[in-house]
Amino acid sequence: MRHPPLATGGADHRPARTLRTMIRSIAWAAVGGVLVAAAGFWVAFESPLQRPIAAWLRGAERTADVKPEDWPICTTMTAMGSDADWAQLDPDFAGGKRALVAENWNGAIAALKLAALRDPRNADIENCIGYAYRRLRQFGPAMQHYQQALVINRRHRSAHEHLGELFLVLREPAMAEQQLAILEEICLIPCTETDDLKSAMAVYRTLATR
Repeated sequence: MRHPPLATGGADHRPARTLRTMIRSIAWAAVGGVLVAAAGFWVAFESPLQRPIAAWLRGAERTADVKPEDWPICTTMTAMGSDADWAQLDPDFAGGKRALVAENWNGAIAALKLAALRDPRNADIENCIGYAYRRLRQFGPAMQHYQQALVINRRHRSAHEHLGELFLVLREPAMAEQQLAILEEICLIPCTETDDLKSAMAVYRTLATR
């Protein structure tokens, strides 16, 4: 007795393949929807602080005639101090400050960040890191470290001075004026940081009127 031929597997599995294809299509559509929704959320709820900082950084890229190298270098970053003073510092902090004096900005950042890991509440270290970033014209990280120094110590005179200088580089003289006013309240009488920021502001006005 002759039996009917067996059906091939392809015909039996065709509905299953169609179902898998539909599932994959639905999954990719869901992923795409999530991405679109996330992008919309970011645009809708963008932090108000992001826009001015982005504008400052875009403006700084166009500021070829007003460079951080034009400002008078503050004495707090160039004075080595006595051997006894340096002996009291963390070795990486001391090494970072020596690198600042030598204008080895990348070396200073590397050493100072090691010191910051051991002493995260040291406003001096954060201020020095910010200064090195500013000299490298990396203004975003510079501002972050200056602000961190002021979170740790809101009366840190050098951080206020350097933040004021950074605002000048970013063509925000009114913000620099605010830092000068804060310094004048902190110092009561003229201090080195006040004098340095005033000198930087005078340089800025000269360059801005060229």
